[in-house]
Amino acid sequence: MVITSKSNPLIKSVASLADKKFRRQLNKYIVEGIKSVKECISAGCEIDEIICTPENEGAFYSAVVVSEAVFKSISCEKTPQGVLAVVKIPKNELKPPEGNCLLLDCLQDPGNIGTVIRTANAAGYGEIYLINCADPYSPKAVRASMSGIFFVKLFAGTREEVFEALGNVPLICADMNGENIFAFNPPEKYCLCIGNEGGGISDEVLSKAAYTVKIPMRETCESLNAAVSAGIAMYALKNIKNREV
Repeated sequence: MVITSKSNPLIKSVASLADKKFRRQLNKYIVEGIKSVKECISAGCEIDEIICTPENEGAFYSAVVVSEAVFKSISCEKTPQGVLAVVKIPKNELKPPEGNCLLLDCLQDPGNIGTVIRTANAAGYGEIYLINCADPYSPKAVRASMSGIFFVKLFAGTREEVFEALGNVPLICADMNGENIFAFNPPEKYCLCIGNEGGGISDEVLSKAAYTVKIPMRETCESLNAAVSAGIAMYALKNIKNREV
């Protein structure tokens, strides 16, 4: 059976997930695209439903089939591929990191958050702590993460809660007044902190920093994009440790 009504209860529920309020309420988010949905399945994510158009019906087991018009009404993509999954948001209780990790301090651009998650997964930072950030499960952030969101653990909390979870793990804050990151010798275990797109690291987080580092730039450049800075810093710190070994 093909669902053709936008008033169908399932369709209305899925459409609501474009809104942060309902993602939190239902504890679900949307993953779109054939490749992304397949990677979501392979990663072992808890999938509630897979919804597709008739042309994709044979690609996924037990998918709910909807008309093209209905799919467009629930898609967040400009050019939908005709496949999406409704996925449960993992319940990750705040706890100390197992390895080197990231702290995102008030990042507000979902695209930046998704890009940081993508790079963190690639670089081997498996745990990311978020303080007052945009929703990492928004469609824009999930899309920008390029499936990275399936392979890292996200922990959200207040500054006090995150500081408590991090315990004695030294914070390395990316800051314009820090030392050259390429000459910096990081400790064995650390948490790299990336600040807000416009304001940088908050005073509260900066006051907890064990180290501050900067990415050297030409005088003609005032700053780098937050996600770009995070990517350079993640790899710089990893490579420095590798060179020591």
